[in-house]
Amino acid sequence: MKSISDAKRIVVKVGTSTLTYASGRLNLRRVETLVKVLSDLKNSGRDILLVTSGAIGVGAGKLGLPERPQDIAGKQAAAAVGQCELMYMYDKLFADYGHVIAQVLLTRDGVDDPVRHRNIVNTLSELVRVGAIPVINENDTVATEEIEFGDNDTLSAQVAVLAKADALVLLSDIDGLFDENPQKNPNAHLIPLVTEIDDDLLSIAGGSGSARGTGGMITKLHAADIAFSAGIPMVIMNGADPTKLYDLVDGEAVGTLFCKEETV
Repeated sequence: MKSISDAKRIVVKVGTSTLTYASGRLNLRRVETLVKVLSDLKNSGRDILLVTSGAIGVGAGKLGLPERPQDIAGKQAAAAVGQCELMYMYDKLFADYGHVIAQVLLTRDGVDDPVRHRNIVNTLSELVRVGAIPVINENDTVATEEIEFGDNDTLSAQVAVLAKADALVLLSDIDGLFDENPQKNPNAHLIPLVTEIDDDLLSIAGGSGSARGTGGMITKLHAADIAFSAGIPMVIMNGADPTKLYDLVDGEAVGTLFCKEETV
């Protein structure tokens, strides 16, 4: 994991299933631990950018909805409520450790448009330069296509490229990439290192990871492909214990590392 331990600028993506309970309510202990670890990593001299999911799930929980909305209008309404809750929590918790956060909401057309693309690059660069921690999410409130980026996995890879990051870490509800679905086969084996994304690897990926999120392993592999193209190493690891990020940056083997062979 030397490629990760040497990283000066790290993008960390956290998924809905990591942030919340099945009820949709925030898992406060886990969020607090994550913020503490990220604050500590920033104190060590690293640049940290956080890509967060959870607005729709948290909004649904706060509104008392029995399940995550399935229609576009319902998702947008839940996102509007949940985004406020998320940013309130992040702002409060990071402030306790002396760090300032900045909300950045992105849509695919903003990334694809050359002028807006340049503005995003400039904004992220300036936020990092002045010492803020960008907290980034897809702008679900105004997005007109369902999960345009793929539950923020693809978005996090795009952000890593835009921010010229040295590493991308996806915190998930699974330990990494397995040779089979571990939920169906308890004897499935973790794949510790991936140096090439091919059709065989893509065939392993299944569908959505949980009822609270809309991503899955396939969106994580798409993110890895984007990171590969930019020469950015990526790790998929379990976010249940955010303190494992310390092991990762200390060079220990955690989760699955996606890294081109020549840079391993």
